[in-house]
Amino acid sequence: MSARRIFMIAGFGTALEFYDFTVYGLAAALIFPKLFFPGFDPLVGTIIAFAAFGSGFLARPLGGIVFGHFGDKYSRRTVLITTLTIMGGSTFLIGCLPSYQTLGVAAPILLVLLRLLQGFSAGGEWGGASLTGVENAPEKRRGFYGSFTSMGIGLGSLMGSGVFALLTLLPEDLLFSYGWRVAFWLGGALVIVGLFARRSMPEEKPSAAAAQGAPLLEALRKHPRQILLAIGVAYGYNTIAYIGSIFTVTYAEQRDYSPTISMLLQVVGAAVFVISAPVMGALSDRYGRKTIVGWGTVIYTGVFFLFFPMVDAHIGWLVVLAYALLNLFMAAPQGCIPAFLSEQFPRQTRMSAISTTYQTGAALGGGTAATAAAALFATMGGNPLGVGLYSAFAALVLVLCTVGLRETSKVRTGDLGLKS
Repeated sequence: MSARRIFMIAGFGTALEFYDFTVYGLAAALIFPKLFFPGFDPLVGTIIAFAAFGSGFLARPLGGIVFGHFGDKYSRRTVLITTLTIMGGSTFLIGCLPSYQTLGVAAPILLVLLRLLQGFSAGGEWGGASLTGVENAPEKRRGFYGSFTSMGIGLGSLMGSGVFALLTLLPEDLLFSYGWRVAFWLGGALVIVGLFARRSMPEEKPSAAAAQGAPLLEALRKHPRQILLAIGVAYGYNTIAYIGSIFTVTYAEQRDYSPTISMLLQVVGAAVFVISAPVMGALSDRYGRKTIVGWGTVIYTGVFFLFFPMVDAHIGWLVVLAYALLNLFMAAPQGCIPAFLSEQFPRQTRMSAISTTYQTGAALGGGTAATAAAALFATMGGNPLGVGLYSAFAALVLVLCTVGLRETSKVRTGDLGLKS
Protein backbone atom coordinates (compact mmCIF):
# COMPACT_ATOMS: atom_id res chain seq x y z
CA MET A 1 0.00 0.00 0.00
CA SER A 2 1.11 3.58 -0.66
CA ALA A 3 2.06 5.91 2.20
CA ARG A 4 -0.98 8.07 1.47
CA ARG A 5 -3.36 5.12 1.68
CA ILE A 6 -1.74 3.84 4.87
CA PHE A 7 -2.15 7.26 6.45
CA MET A 8 -5.84 7.38 5.49
CA ILE A 9 -6.45 3.95 7.00
CA ALA A 10 -4.26 4.20 10.09
CA GLY A 11 -3.66 7.88 10.77
CA PHE A 12 -6.91 9.50 9.67
CA GLY A 13 -9.05 6.69 11.09
CA THR A 14 -7.27 6.99 14.42
CA ALA A 15 -7.68 10.78 14.25
CA LEU A 16 -11.45 10.39 14.08
CA GLU A 17 -11.46 7.92 16.95
CA PHE A 18 -9.21 10.05 19.14
CA TYR A 19 -11.20 13.15 18.26
CA ASP A 20 -14.03 11.40 20.10
CA PHE A 21 -11.70 10.53 22.96
CA THR A 22 -10.37 14.10 23.13
CA VAL A 23 -13.73 15.86 23.21
CA TYR A 24 -14.75 13.66 26.11
CA GLY A 25 -11.62 14.61 28.05
CA LEU A 26 -12.11 18.31 27.34
CA ALA A 27 -15.78 18.12 28.27
CA ALA A 28 -14.75 16.42 31.51
CA ALA A 29 -12.60 19.44 32.29
CA LEU A 30 -15.03 22.16 31.17
CA ILE A 31 -18.63 20.91 30.96
CA PHE A 32 -19.39 17.68 32.81
CA PRO A 33 -18.64 18.86 36.38
CA LYS A 34 -21.58 21.27 36.13
CA LEU A 35 -24.00 19.14 34.10
CA PHE A 36 -23.44 15.64 35.45
CA PHE A 37 -21.78 16.17 38.84
CA PRO A 38 -23.42 19.30 40.31
CA GLY A 39 -23.41 20.21 43.99
CA PHE A 40 -19.63 19.96 44.39
CA ASP A 41 -16.89 22.56 44.63
CA PRO A 42 -15.75 23.20 41.00
CA LEU A 43 -12.33 21.57 41.51
CA VAL A 44 -13.87 18.57 43.31
CA GLY A 45 -16.43 18.26 40.53
CA THR A 46 -13.58 18.29 38.03
CA ILE A 47 -11.82 15.48 39.93
CA ILE A 48 -15.01 13.39 39.83
CA ALA A 49 -15.48 14.14 36.12
CA PHE A 50 -11.86 13.08 35.47
CA ALA A 51 -12.57 9.86 37.38
CA ALA A 52 -15.46 9.21 35.00
CA PHE A 53 -13.07 9.97 32.14
CA GLY A 54 -10.66 7.44 33.62
CA SER A 55 -13.36 4.76 33.78
CA GLY A 56 -13.05 4.32 30.03
CA PHE A 57 -9.49 3.14 30.54
CA LEU A 58 -10.74 0.21 32.60
CA ALA A 59 -12.29 -1.23 29.45
CA ARG A 60 -9.27 -0.65 27.26
CA PRO A 61 -7.27 -3.76 28.30
CA LEU A 62 -10.36 -5.91 27.67
CA GLY A 63 -10.75 -4.29 24.26
CA GLY A 64 -7.07 -4.90 23.58
CA ILE A 65 -7.37 -8.59 24.48
CA VAL A 66 -10.58 -9.18 22.50
CA PHE A 67 -9.72 -7.20 19.38
CA GLY A 68 -6.07 -8.24 19.45
CA HIS A 69 -7.13 -11.90 19.45
CA PHE A 70 -9.44 -11.47 16.47
CA GLY A 71 -6.92 -9.30 14.66
CA ASP A 72 -4.21 -11.97 14.92
CA LYS A 73 -6.40 -14.97 14.19
CA TYR A 74 -8.88 -13.65 11.67
CA SER A 75 -8.89 -10.11 10.28
CA ARG A 76 -7.29 -6.82 11.27
CA ARG A 77 -9.47 -5.04 8.71
CA THR A 78 -12.67 -6.19 10.42
CA VAL A 79 -11.31 -5.16 13.81
CA LEU A 80 -10.48 -1.64 12.61
CA ILE A 81 -13.95 -1.21 11.10
CA THR A 82 -15.61 -2.51 14.27
CA THR A 83 -13.68 -0.31 16.69
CA LEU A 84 -14.41 2.82 14.68
CA THR A 85 -18.12 1.97 14.53
CA ILE A 86 -18.39 1.43 18.29
CA MET A 87 -16.51 4.63 19.07
CA GLY A 88 -18.64 6.71 16.70
CA GLY A 89 -21.92 5.32 18.01
CA SER A 90 -21.09 5.76 21.68
CA THR A 91 -19.79 9.30 21.09
CA PHE A 92 -22.97 10.32 19.28
CA LEU A 93 -25.09 8.94 22.14
CA ILE A 94 -23.08 10.91 24.74
CA GLY A 95 -24.14 14.03 22.87
CA CYS A 96 -27.77 12.98 23.33
CA LEU A 97 -27.61 12.40 27.11
CA PRO A 98 -29.87 14.45 29.40
CA SER A 99 -28.13 16.21 32.30
CA TYR A 100 -28.30 15.33 36.00
CA GLN A 101 -30.98 17.98 36.48
CA THR A 102 -33.23 16.18 33.97
CA LEU A 103 -32.47 12.51 34.57
CA GLY A 104 -31.02 12.42 38.07
CA VAL A 105 -28.38 9.86 39.01
CA ALA A 106 -29.10 7.86 35.85
CA ALA A 107 -27.39 10.59 33.80
CA PRO A 108 -23.85 10.12 35.18
CA ILE A 109 -24.36 6.33 35.18
CA LEU A 110 -25.20 6.36 31.46
CA LEU A 111 -22.28 8.70 30.84
CA VAL A 112 -19.88 6.24 32.46
CA LEU A 113 -21.38 3.28 30.55
CA LEU A 114 -20.91 5.03 27.22
CA ARG A 115 -17.42 6.01 28.31
CA LEU A 116 -16.70 2.33 28.94
CA LEU A 117 -17.80 1.56 25.36
CA GLN A 118 -15.43 4.25 24.11
CA GLY A 119 -12.61 2.67 26.08
CA PHE A 120 -13.43 -0.83 24.83
CA SER A 121 -13.22 0.28 21.19
CA ALA A 122 -10.06 2.35 21.77
CA GLY A 123 -8.49 -0.80 23.22
CA GLY A 124 -8.49 -2.42 19.78
CA GLU A 125 -7.96 0.70 17.69
CA TRP A 126 -4.40 1.61 18.57
CA GLY A 127 -2.86 -1.82 17.97
CA GLY A 128 -4.57 -2.45 14.66
CA ALA A 129 -3.85 1.03 13.32
CA SER A 130 -0.21 0.88 14.41
CA LEU A 131 0.36 -2.41 12.64
CA THR A 132 -1.19 -1.10 9.44
CA GLY A 133 1.71 1.33 9.27
CA VAL A 134 4.51 -0.83 10.65
CA GLU A 135 3.78 -4.02 8.70
CA ASN A 136 3.32 -2.23 5.37
CA ALA A 137 6.38 0.00 5.72
CA PRO A 138 9.50 -0.27 3.56
CA GLU A 139 12.52 -1.68 5.36
CA LYS A 140 14.26 0.89 7.61
CA ARG A 141 11.19 3.17 7.62
CA ARG A 142 8.93 1.43 10.13
CA GLY A 143 9.35 4.22 12.67
CA PHE A 144 8.09 6.82 10.19
CA TYR A 145 5.19 4.74 8.90
CA GLY A 146 4.25 3.63 12.41
CA SER A 147 4.10 7.28 13.45
CA PHE A 148 1.04 7.77 11.22
CA THR A 149 -0.99 6.44 14.14
CA SER A 150 0.70 8.94 16.44
CA MET A 151 -0.05 11.71 13.95
CA GLY A 152 -3.66 10.55 14.03
CA ILE A 153 -3.78 10.89 17.81
CA GLY A 154 -2.42 14.43 17.52
CA LEU A 155 -4.75 15.27 14.65
CA GLY A 156 -7.72 14.02 16.65
CA SER A 157 -6.64 16.17 19.57
CA LEU A 158 -6.19 19.13 17.23
CA MET A 159 -9.68 18.74 15.78
CA GLY A 160 -11.26 18.19 19.19
CA SER A 161 -9.51 21.17 20.75
CA GLY A 162 -10.37 23.35 17.75
CA VAL A 163 -14.06 22.44 17.87
CA PHE A 164 -14.21 23.10 21.61
CA ALA A 165 -12.38 26.41 21.19
CA LEU A 166 -15.09 27.53 18.77
CA LEU A 167 -17.87 26.27 21.03
CA THR A 168 -16.54 28.21 24.02
CA LEU A 169 -17.25 31.40 22.08
CA LEU A 170 -20.96 30.69 22.51
CA PRO A 171 -22.89 32.36 25.35
CA GLU A 172 -22.49 30.24 28.48
CA ASP A 173 -26.13 29.21 28.70
CA LEU A 174 -26.10 28.02 25.09
CA LEU A 175 -22.77 26.21 25.54
CA PHE A 176 -24.03 24.27 28.56
CA SER A 177 -27.44 23.48 27.07
CA TYR A 178 -26.76 22.37 23.49
CA GLY A 179 -23.43 23.78 22.33
CA TRP A 180 -21.23 21.09 23.87
CA ARG A 181 -23.39 18.38 22.28
CA VAL A 182 -22.38 19.53 18.79
CA ALA A 183 -18.81 18.30 19.39
CA PHE A 184 -20.07 14.78 20.13
CA TRP A 185 -22.60 14.69 17.30
CA LEU A 186 -19.91 15.86 14.89
CA GLY A 187 -17.60 13.08 16.10
CA GLY A 188 -20.26 10.46 15.45
CA ALA A 189 -20.84 11.81 11.95
CA LEU A 190 -17.13 12.09 11.02
CA VAL A 191 -16.58 8.41 11.78
CA ILE A 192 -18.49 7.60 8.59
CA VAL A 193 -15.59 9.13 6.60
CA GLY A 194 -13.12 6.84 8.35
CA LEU A 195 -15.27 3.80 7.70
CA PHE A 196 -15.13 4.38 3.94
CA ALA A 197 -11.32 4.46 4.11
CA ARG A 198 -11.08 1.30 6.18
CA ARG A 199 -13.52 -0.67 4.07
CA SER A 200 -11.08 -0.20 1.18
CA MET A 201 -8.34 -2.10 3.05
CA PRO A 202 -7.33 -5.43 1.52
CA GLU A 203 -8.61 -8.42 3.50
CA GLU A 204 -5.43 -10.07 4.75
CA LYS A 205 -5.20 -13.76 5.51
CA PRO A 206 -3.75 -14.80 8.88
CA SER A 207 -0.67 -16.97 8.85
CA ALA A 208 -0.93 -20.68 9.54
CA ALA A 209 0.83 -20.17 12.88
CA ALA A 210 -1.75 -17.62 13.95
CA ALA A 211 -4.62 -20.04 13.41
CA GLN A 212 -3.51 -22.29 16.30
CA GLY A 213 -4.11 -21.53 19.98
CA ALA A 214 -4.53 -18.16 21.67
CA PRO A 215 -2.00 -15.59 20.39
CA LEU A 216 -1.87 -13.73 23.71
CA LEU A 217 -1.10 -16.87 25.69
CA GLU A 218 1.65 -17.75 23.23
CA ALA A 219 3.13 -14.25 23.61
CA LEU A 220 3.01 -14.53 27.41
CA ARG A 221 4.74 -17.90 27.26
CA LYS A 222 7.48 -16.94 24.81
CA HIS A 223 8.03 -13.23 25.56
CA PRO A 224 7.15 -12.55 29.23
CA ARG A 225 9.95 -10.03 29.69
CA GLN A 226 8.94 -7.99 26.66
CA ILE A 227 5.30 -8.07 27.82
CA LEU A 228 6.14 -6.60 31.23
CA LEU A 229 8.52 -3.97 29.86
CA ALA A 230 6.03 -2.94 27.16
CA ILE A 231 3.39 -2.42 29.86
CA GLY A 232 5.87 -0.20 31.70
CA VAL A 233 6.56 1.84 28.57
CA ALA A 234 2.83 2.29 27.99
CA TYR A 235 2.20 3.19 31.64
CA GLY A 236 4.93 5.82 31.66
CA TYR A 237 4.00 7.39 28.37
CA ASN A 238 0.24 7.49 28.95
CA THR A 239 0.71 9.05 32.38
CA ILE A 240 2.83 11.93 31.11
CA ALA A 241 0.69 12.34 27.99
CA TYR A 242 -2.65 12.62 29.77
CA ILE A 243 -1.26 14.95 32.40
CA GLY A 244 0.25 17.03 29.60
CA SER A 245 -2.89 17.13 27.47
CA ILE A 246 -5.85 16.95 29.89
CA PHE A 247 -4.69 18.29 33.28
CA THR A 248 -3.16 21.31 31.59
CA VAL A 249 -6.69 22.45 30.64
CA THR A 250 -7.64 22.60 34.33
CA TYR A 251 -4.33 24.25 35.23
CA ALA A 252 -4.84 27.05 32.73
CA GLU A 253 -8.33 27.72 34.04
CA GLN A 254 -7.08 27.73 37.63
CA ARG A 255 -4.56 30.37 36.54
CA ASP A 256 -7.38 32.58 35.22
CA TYR A 257 -7.15 31.83 31.52
CA SER A 258 -10.53 31.84 29.80
CA PRO A 259 -11.91 28.54 28.43
CA THR A 260 -11.42 29.86 24.89
CA ILE A 261 -7.76 30.76 25.48
CA SER A 262 -7.19 27.42 27.21
CA MET A 263 -8.61 25.58 24.19
CA LEU A 264 -6.55 27.64 21.74
CA LEU A 265 -3.40 26.74 23.67
CA GLN A 266 -4.39 23.07 23.34
CA VAL A 267 -4.77 23.64 19.59
CA VAL A 268 -1.24 25.05 19.45
CA GLY A 269 0.11 22.07 21.34
CA ALA A 270 -1.75 19.55 19.21
CA ALA A 271 -0.54 21.19 15.98
CA VAL A 272 3.07 20.93 17.17
CA PHE A 273 2.49 17.28 18.13
CA VAL A 274 1.08 16.38 14.68
CA ILE A 275 4.15 17.82 12.96
CA SER A 276 6.66 16.42 15.47
CA ALA A 277 5.46 12.80 15.71
CA PRO A 278 6.51 11.72 12.19
CA VAL A 279 9.79 13.61 12.57
CA MET A 280 10.54 11.66 15.75
CA GLY A 281 9.53 8.39 14.07
CA ALA A 282 11.86 9.13 11.16
CA LEU A 283 14.69 10.06 13.54
CA SER A 284 14.23 6.74 15.33
CA ASP A 285 14.73 4.93 12.00
CA ARG A 286 18.11 6.62 11.74
CA TYR A 287 19.34 6.88 15.34
CA GLY A 288 17.42 4.11 17.09
CA ARG A 289 14.11 3.85 18.95
CA LYS A 290 15.70 3.79 22.41
CA THR A 291 17.72 6.93 21.79
CA ILE A 292 14.75 9.05 20.71
CA VAL A 293 12.32 7.67 23.29
CA GLY A 294 14.81 7.90 26.16
CA TRP A 295 16.29 11.33 25.53
CA GLY A 296 12.97 12.76 24.42
CA THR A 297 11.37 11.68 27.68
CA VAL A 298 14.21 13.10 29.78
CA ILE A 299 13.95 16.48 28.04
CA TYR A 300 10.15 16.41 28.34
CA THR A 301 10.46 16.01 32.11
CA GLY A 302 12.62 19.10 32.40
CA VAL A 303 10.30 21.09 30.14
CA PHE A 304 7.29 20.05 32.24
CA PHE A 305 8.76 21.64 35.37
CA LEU A 306 9.39 24.84 33.38
CA PHE A 307 5.86 24.74 31.94
CA PHE A 308 4.16 25.93 35.14
CA PRO A 309 6.11 29.17 35.72
CA MET A 310 5.91 29.92 32.00
CA VAL A 311 2.10 29.66 32.09
CA ASP A 312 1.93 31.58 35.39
CA ALA A 313 3.76 34.50 33.79
CA HIS A 314 0.74 35.34 31.60
CA ILE A 315 3.07 36.55 28.82
CA GLY A 316 1.52 35.58 25.48
CA TRP A 317 4.55 34.34 23.55
CA LEU A 318 5.96 32.58 26.62
CA VAL A 319 2.73 30.66 27.25
CA VAL A 320 2.51 29.60 23.59
CA LEU A 321 6.15 28.46 23.77
CA ALA A 322 5.37 26.43 26.91
CA TYR A 323 2.62 24.46 25.16
CA ALA A 324 4.69 24.07 21.99
CA LEU A 325 7.75 22.68 23.82
CA LEU A 326 5.63 20.37 25.96
CA ASN A 327 4.06 18.77 22.89
CA LEU A 328 7.28 18.73 20.88
CA PHE A 329 8.97 16.45 23.39
CA MET A 330 5.78 14.54 24.23
CA ALA A 331 5.86 13.48 20.57
CA ALA A 332 9.34 11.95 20.98
CA PRO A 333 8.18 8.74 22.71
CA GLN A 334 4.77 8.62 21.02
CA GLY A 335 6.20 8.96 17.53
CA CYS A 336 8.40 5.90 18.12
CA ILE A 337 6.25 3.69 20.37
CA PRO A 338 4.04 2.12 17.63
CA ALA A 339 7.07 0.71 15.83
CA PHE A 340 9.13 0.13 18.98
CA LEU A 341 6.55 -2.04 20.73
CA SER A 342 5.40 -3.79 17.54
CA GLU A 343 8.97 -4.82 16.73
CA GLN A 344 9.34 -6.73 19.99
CA PHE A 345 6.93 -9.50 18.89
CA PRO A 346 6.53 -11.88 15.91
CA ARG A 347 3.76 -11.45 13.32
CA GLN A 348 1.47 -14.23 14.58
CA THR A 349 1.06 -12.78 18.10
CA ARG A 350 1.89 -9.13 17.45
CA MET A 351 -1.54 -7.50 17.60
CA SER A 352 -2.56 -9.38 20.75
CA ALA A 353 0.75 -8.54 22.43
CA ILE A 354 0.91 -4.83 21.65
CA SER A 355 -2.83 -4.20 22.12
CA THR A 356 -2.88 -5.88 25.52
CA THR A 357 0.37 -4.40 26.81
CA TYR A 358 -0.27 -0.87 25.57
CA GLN A 359 -3.86 -0.77 26.83
CA THR A 360 -2.94 -2.27 30.20
CA GLY A 361 -0.30 0.43 30.62
CA ALA A 362 -2.81 3.03 29.44
CA ALA A 363 -5.33 1.87 32.05
CA LEU A 364 -2.75 1.98 34.85
CA GLY A 365 -1.29 5.31 33.77
CA GLY A 366 -3.60 7.31 31.55
CA GLY A 367 -6.73 6.20 33.37
CA THR A 368 -5.53 7.68 36.65
CA ALA A 369 -3.26 10.50 35.46
CA ALA A 370 -5.69 13.42 35.20
CA THR A 371 -7.54 12.45 38.39
CA ALA A 372 -4.36 11.97 40.41
CA ALA A 373 -2.85 15.19 39.05
CA ALA A 374 -5.97 17.21 39.89
CA ALA A 375 -6.09 15.66 43.38
CA LEU A 376 -2.40 16.44 44.01
CA PHE A 377 -2.96 19.97 42.76
CA ALA A 378 -5.93 20.45 45.12
CA THR A 379 -4.17 18.82 48.09
CA MET A 380 -1.15 21.10 47.71
CA GLY A 381 -3.32 24.20 47.56
CA GLY A 382 -2.73 24.94 43.89
CA ASN A 383 1.02 24.28 43.94
CA PRO A 384 1.92 22.22 40.82
CA LEU A 385 5.10 20.70 42.33
CA GLY A 386 3.32 17.44 43.22
CA VAL A 387 2.04 17.10 39.66
CA GLY A 388 5.55 17.67 38.33
CA LEU A 389 7.03 14.99 40.60
CA TYR A 390 4.27 12.55 39.68
CA SER A 391 4.99 13.11 35.98
CA ALA A 392 8.73 12.71 36.61
CA PHE A 393 8.16 9.33 38.29
CA ALA A 394 6.17 8.12 35.26
CA ALA A 395 8.90 9.39 32.95
CA LEU A 396 11.50 7.43 34.95
CA VAL A 397 9.47 4.23 34.53
CA LEU A 398 9.22 4.91 30.80
CA VAL A 399 12.96 5.43 30.42
CA LEU A 400 13.96 2.38 32.48
CA CYS A 401 11.59 0.06 30.61
CA THR A 402 12.78 1.46 27.28
CA VAL A 403 16.37 0.67 28.22
CA GLY A 404 15.33 -2.91 29.03
CA LEU A 405 13.82 -3.61 25.59
CA ARG A 406 15.76 -4.57 22.46
CA GLU A 407 16.86 -1.97 19.95
CA THR A 408 15.02 -3.10 16.82
CA SER A 409 15.25 -0.26 14.31
CA LYS A 410 17.82 -2.09 12.14
CA VAL A 411 16.24 -5.57 12.35
CA ARG A 412 14.61 -6.82 9.14
CA THR A 413 10.80 -6.92 9.30
CA GLY A 414 10.70 -10.67 8.70
CA ASP A 415 13.08 -11.29 11.62
CA LEU A 416 11.18 -9.26 14.23
CA GLY A 417 10.34 -11.08 17.44
CA LEU A 418 12.53 -14.09 16.68
CA LYS A 419 14.87 -13.36 19.59
CA SER A 420 13.76 -13.00 23.23
